[in-house]
Amino acid sequence: MALLMEHQFRQLPADRQVETRPFLEAVSYLPHFFCLGPTVFAPIKADFSGNLTKMKTVYDSNPGRFKTLQHLLEAEKEMHGTEWPKVGATFALMWLKSLRFIQAFLQSLVNGEKDDLNPNLIRVNANKAYEIALRRYHGWFVQQLFKAAVFATPYKSEFLRALSKGRDVKEEDCLEKIRKFLINFSATVDAIYEMYTKMNAEVDSTA
Repeated sequence: MALLMEHQFRQLPADRQVETRPFLEAVSYLPHFFCLGPTVFAPIKADFSGNLTKMKTVYDSNPGRFKTLQHLLEAEKEMHGTEWPKVGATFALMWLKSLRFIQAFLQSLVNGEKDDLNPNLIRVNANKAYEIALRRYHGWFVQQLFKAAVFATPYKSEFLRALSKGRDVKEEDCLEKIRKFLINFSATVDAIYEMYTKMNAEVDSTA
């Protein structure tokens, strides 16, 4: 599980503020995750990488002012007025919906959810993650593309082997490391969603 465990997310402080630089550094390694299933994850990876680049550009313009993600959103709200939150890093971070997709997908795996007739397939996990994280933001055409692409997902054994960088690791050992990764990762993703709800920064848009 080296691919995930080598780049752990930080434990959140008591105020649940997410520091921007460590967050961007940890998130920058996640596009490698999408290479594990290139067909089904390709459009998600492209969208993810583009929005991550936008966030880094804004942060690098004034690291001191944008120390936490909340500082960044508050500053952009002040700077952009009525155009906010549909601009800048605020909008880019909102569209990193694939963070929730990854969270839901990995959580489904460790929860043992599977197709009883085809237990080595991960379509059930991918579909559940899509329903939770992305479906509401996609129009009918994109939804159909995902349904078609999900049939190209690798077998669970292949996926876990790829996460372990090709090493033969017992499935339960892999899943246990995913559970550990999810502790800080899920807390971070949940904190971001809570922040957007609290600041009324969520934009319900369909692509």
